[in-house]
Amino acid sequence: MKLKFASIILLVTLFTTLANAQTKHITKAEFLKKVANYETSPNKWTYLGQRPCLIDFYTTWCGPCKRLAPVLEELALEYAGKIDIYKVDTEKEPELAAAFGINTIPTLLFCPMGEKPQIRQGALPKETLIDIFDTVLLKQKKK
Repeated sequence: MKLKFASIILLVTLFTTLANAQTKHITKAEFLKKVANYETSPNKWTYLGQRPCLIDFYTTWCGPCKRLAPVLEELALEYAGKIDIYKVDTEKEPELAAAFGINTIPTLLFCPMGEKPQIRQGALPKETLIDIFDTVLLKQKKK
């Protein structure tokens, strides 16, 4: 009986982790609640998340954005529970894109805990993203 109960708990935990391990599309309103409320604190960056995050500013018609999307989905699985990966469609959320001066897509905003965000442009290779995740977002020393 105890073994069955433990197995059920393990399966529920695994399913929950996998279900949450994907990129999440967010709106300006969600950004203001989950990432940073730049309207109430325009001169000070205060990250509101529970763990570090990456925000991918993209459009649906952008070739490099389309190539980057599956890489971000893979990383969402690999870093589930450690890093949140959000996506912002700049055509649906132009005000949010303008607030960060986004004029090139894809643009990636890396938000570590307790520090200012870092921004990078272009469809970065997976290896580069892993390096940034590990060193900038998770503060692991390079191997």
